[in-house]
Amino acid sequence: MAASPLAPLLRAAEPGLMDLINVHEFEDFAKVKMHKLAYDFIAGGVEDEQTLRANRAAFERHFLLPRVMVDVTTVDTSATLFGTKMNIPLVIAPTGGKNLVLPNADEVVAQGALATNTPICSAVGVRKILEEGKPLTWWTNTTGQRDKKQTIEYAKRTEDSGGKGIVVTCDNPYQSNRDRNNRNKFDYGYMQSGVPKEGENRPPRNPAKPAMYQPHTPNMTWEYIRWLRGACNLPVVAKGILAPEDAEMAIQNGASAVGVSNHGGRQLDGAIASLDALPDVVSVVKGRVPVFMDGGIRRGIDIVKAIALGADAVLVGRAPLWGLATFGQPGVERVLWMLGAEFKLAMSLAGVTNVAGIKKLKVRRISA
Repeated sequence: MAASPLAPLLRAAEPGLMDLINVHEFEDFAKVKMHKLAYDFIAGGVEDEQTLRANRAAFERHFLLPRVMVDVTTVDTSATLFGTKMNIPLVIAPTGGKNLVLPNADEVVAQGALATNTPICSAVGVRKILEEGKPLTWWTNTTGQRDKKQTIEYAKRTEDSGGKGIVVTCDNPYQSNRDRNNRNKFDYGYMQSGVPKEGENRPPRNPAKPAMYQPHTPNMTWEYIRWLRGACNLPVVAKGILAPEDAEMAIQNGASAVGVSNHGGRQLDGAIASLDALPDVVSVVKGRVPVFMDGGIRRGIDIVKAIALGADAVLVGRAPLWGLATFGQPGVERVLWMLGAEFKLAMSLAGVTNVAGIKKLKVRRISA
């Protein structure tokens, strides 16, 4: 924090919602406000955090060749996915542990998504909004069920509840080895209950420990995608794809879209950065299904770069949580507004008037 441009403001007085000028500053302020266990859980990656750093570094070595002398008086940032029109091609990614930030946080983030017309992918927190008949675009997220019967029940329940899609996290068969959590003596039970208050003594539920080898759904295979597609009429997104071969397998087994992702650097340390993996996946997919990408997005220009490299939309996970941690729902909305405003400005300065035009931009990867 000492080197942050926000540091003088934080020392002088607590900043207001409009004082923070980018997502990085929202994170700086969130770090000040949050309990260390909560901040490290959200901000951290696994082991040496190579992949976590690589996700951001990948954006810093990809450069655009903007076009000039283009009439950009009107710029259309909208995109349509699975029949739903979005203000910008951005979806709030599934993120666990929101209750570490504040109680009932999943619903608060969902309310922010509703207010900004942003699709959200979340396993929980949307029931009340949907029951009230509000136009929330909601995709559920799952790491899998134990067998075909449970999978079919899950798919039908999602469809009946008003879900618009199912996102399958394919890269999470076991709990990963997160040094920050291990060092902090984090308890994964806090993800539901929040961090204990000072002096509060709770019995341990699921304490973190090095290389704990805790299973999630280790028996999940491509057959699971086929089960889901056969059980409902919803699109099924295979998220967690880095290898082009897996992108092909996902499509062959009925996936409606492919999500290029390394879980935000939170599963296998040393995995390739999502942005670096994106072009090879896109070359295999060849437009047969949409391609999503997540990992390291903090600016509107990051979204432009991802689309220029072939993505149809991006998912953002940590950025809305920094807004949540600082100002609750208004913070979520402000972060999403910032990303959208930066995205539109970047499009204008790159000389493109719609999202389809971004894919015509040339990108150069410059090695250090």
